Amino acid sequence: MALSLASLFLGVLDLDAAEILSGNLEQIEILLISRLPRLLAILCTGVGMSVAGLIMQQLCMNKFVSPTTGATISSAQFGILLALLFMPSSTLWGRAIFAFLAAIAGTWIFVWFIQRIQFKDVVMVPLVGIMFGNVVSGVTNFLAYKYEMTQALSTWLVGHFSLVLRGRYELVYLIVPLVTLAFLFANHFNIVGMGKDFSKNLGVHYNAVLFMGLTIAAMITASVVVVVGSISYIGLIVPNVVAMFKGDRIRGTLVDTALFGAVFVLACDMIGRTVIAPYELPIELIVGILGSLLFIALLFYRLRHGRKAIRLSAGGGCGAPVKLEGGAER
Repeated sequence: MALSLASLFLGVLDLDAAEILSGNLEQIEILLISRLPRLLAILCTGVGMSVAGLIMQQLCMNKFVSPTTGATISSAQFGILLALLFMPSSTLWGRAIFAFLAAIAGTWIFVWFIQRIQFKDVVMVPLVGIMFGNVVSGVTNFLAYKYEMTQALSTWLVGHFSLVLRGRYELVYLIVPLVTLAFLFANHFNIVGMGKDFSKNLGVHYNAVLFMGLTIAAMITASVVVVVGSISYIGLIVPNVVAMFKGDRIRGTLVDTALFGAVFVLACDMIGRTVIAPYELPIELIVGILGSLLFIALLFYRLRHGRKAIRLSAGGGCGAPVKLEGGAER
């Protein structure tokens, strides 16, 4: 709440709380047309992308899967390009429909592909997603150059909040019911994250819950890309940081992940607005720098802790306790 309040009064044009309370129309217009819509878009972006990353990591059983490494963002950009090519006069909602369909299809194809990989190393799965995303991005760039749509598409290639104004950001409100739906089905996502056999034993329809979760994550991502543009690493970094302190149970970490995601994006946006003020750096640049550093740190952390072998206690056999990391016994 403190960051949100500070964000409202941060910008090229100065806002004065006393002037707003006294009824200064110019100050009130700046607040309602620019600052407040921007703040709401930032909060929805942070909450949505973090929750989307958490869902994908749980369903794919891999902490390095996210809308960035799962080809969801690049697929949404491809959908926007298709809308620009076939419906050049389409509205924001028209482009959003193309982005939704492309993001859902791209995410499903990625998960379908990794399910058929026999040996799923913790690093191999996101690398496959990155390569698939690069293929989609390559096709997108090729079509953009061929049909001279590069400049028109550039708005969605780099995420920024500078163009967020009243009347062209309301699409991100779709994130609210999607996150609510994710919270309602959080236990089902937990069960599906245990595997297909485990889900069947508990009477949970594995494929239906899997596709529903992936669809929610894809639609959240597409909503952000259409309004703000591409913002990487949020869905990768935030859930991993929260899991270090709160564990991996999605029902217990969903609220914390959403709140920390909002704080993270809001702080990065404020840094971007103050580093070279009165000019503004794109949020993608700030998140990319911090996210890259945190991603490398998380990569080494997961590799170091993920390769610790489980040691059977002396005199093992059926029913013998198993030594787990940290000295606990099961």
